[in-house]
Amino acid sequence: MSTVIVPTSPGMRTRRVLSQARFETFAVLRNGEQLLLALILPLGLLVFLSTTPLLEALGAIPEGGDRLSIALPGTLGLCLASTAFTGQAIATAFDRRYGVLAQLATTPLGTTGLILGKLGAVIGVVVLQFALAFAIACGLGFAGPIHVVPLIVATVLGTAALLSLGLLMAGTLRAEATLGAANLVWVLMAGAGGLVLPGTGEWGTVVGYLPSGALGDAMRASLADGWDVKAMIVLLVWGVVGTLAARRWFRFE
Repeated sequence: MSTVIVPTSPGMRTRRVLSQARFETFAVLRNGEQLLLALILPLGLLVFLSTTPLLEALGAIPEGGDRLSIALPGTLGLCLASTAFTGQAIATAFDRRYGVLAQLATTPLGTTGLILGKLGAVIGVVVLQFALAFAIACGLGFAGPIHVVPLIVATVLGTAALLSLGLLMAGTLRAEATLGAANLVWVLMAGAGGLVLPGTGEWGTVVGYLPSGALGDAMRASLADGWDVKAMIVLLVWGVVGTLAARRWFRFE
C-alpha cells in the first residue's frame, strides 16, 4: 500500500504557528505564578522605585534625570527577563519533563513551528507588559523622551538573547534544576546584573558584557540619548551564541 503525503501550504503552517502562539500566550496569562513573574513584580517595582527615595539614596539617578528615567527602562528590561528567559525556561523545562515537547515535535507543527509559537507568545506577552508599564509611567508623570527605533531593536535583540539562553537551560537541565536556576538568575539580573540599575566601577564594566547589563544599558539609552551601540552588539553576540548552543545541545526528551 502506497503512502499518500498531503502537502502543507505556507498558510496552514502559519495558522499552526499562530494557534500555538495563542495557546502559549493564554497559558502564561492563566498561570498565577507566571502572572506574578511577568506582570505583578516588574510593574510593582516600577511603582516602588518611582514613588520612594531609594534611587536617590543609591545615587542611581544621573544628572538632569529623574526617578522614572531609571525605573521605567529597568522595568522594561525586567519584563523581558521575566517572560523571555525565566518564564519560558521553566515552562519549557516542565513541558520537556512530561513529554509534551517530544510529542509536539512529531506533529505537523514540527520543531520549528514549536519554537516560533513560543517566540510569538513571548512577543504577545511583552507587548502587553510594555503597554502597561508605559501607561503606569505616564500616570506617574513620565513625559519622555522615547526613541522608538532603538527601543524596538533593543527589545528584539534582548528577547532573542534571553529566550535562546532560557531554552538552552530548559533543554539541558532537569526541570527542578531549571526552576531553581532560572529564578536565581532572574534575581541576580535584577539585583546586581545591571538590568534594573546601572552598574558602577569595574563591576559595571563586567556586567556591561553580560546579557542583563547590555539589555539594561540599551533600554536606558533608548529612553535618554537613543542608541547604545556597544550594548546592541553585545546582545547580538549573545543571541547568536545562545541560538547556536541551544540548537546544538537542546534535547526534547
